[in-house]
Amino acid sequence: MTHRTIKKMEQNQNIINVKATGKLAGEAAGKDIEEYISKIQGKQDTIRIIFAAAPSQTAMLDYIAKSTIIDWTKIVAFHMDEYIGLPVGAEQHFAEYLKANLFSKVPLKAYHVLNTKGDIDQQMAEYTKLINEAPIDIVCLGIGENGHIAFNDPPVADFNDPETIKVVELDKECRIQQVNDKCFSELNKVPKSALTLTIPALTGGKKLFCVVLGTTKSEAVKNTLTGNISESCPASILTSHPDCTFYFDEKAYQKVKQVSI
Repeated sequence: MTHRTIKKMEQNQNIINVKATGKLAGEAAGKDIEEYISKIQGKQDTIRIIFAAAPSQTAMLDYIAKSTIIDWTKIVAFHMDEYIGLPVGAEQHFAEYLKANLFSKVPLKAYHVLNTKGDIDQQMAEYTKLINEAPIDIVCLGIGENGHIAFNDPPVADFNDPETIKVVELDKECRIQQVNDKCFSELNKVPKSALTLTIPALTGGKKLFCVVLGTTKSEAVKNTLTGNISESCPASILTSHPDCTFYFDEKAYQKVKQVSI
């Protein structure tokens, strides 16, 4: 039943925020991220954050990029996935999106992006070392149309994955989402493989902020919040995290309200 899942989430400190528009949802997430960082930056020399790269994250990134409260000189930033096979400098690279929307705008202590043009095995080894050398304080993520988190699509999702990062073949529904998001003009231009941080690497973060927007995400949101915790909807694992906060616009949340009690 719906309430059983949501009650469980409440017990695990999960909070659901639903806003009228995507911009308002993103700004609400940005404010909470800003507040959370302000609480811990006086206690830590370094704050390690993993960011998602997607249109759903833009309003949130815009908000925190303008923050006068965050001490960016303490922030070490990572991102969670990257296409394999795109030309160098292609605007669809997630690293390029994050550079344009955040990394180039703030004085970060450091940032680490995935390079998929060189030796993939070496890149995975280096990134695994960087991710695991200290705890991850914050993960800023979204949910895909097929329920994925990062590029952990249902066919490759593993809640007990022994790896930190892996090569994956992208689910067709995931690739269609990239066209729906207007990142690519047509399906055959979307790469078929990518590097992704695994689910344990993401859920190992101390605090998760999850922003999900749009009608096309509504089925995945419903399955995440009201369905079983299952790799058939990888994002469902977020409801078991001890400190994950969700931000939805009305369009993304609409099917949750339609679930019968």
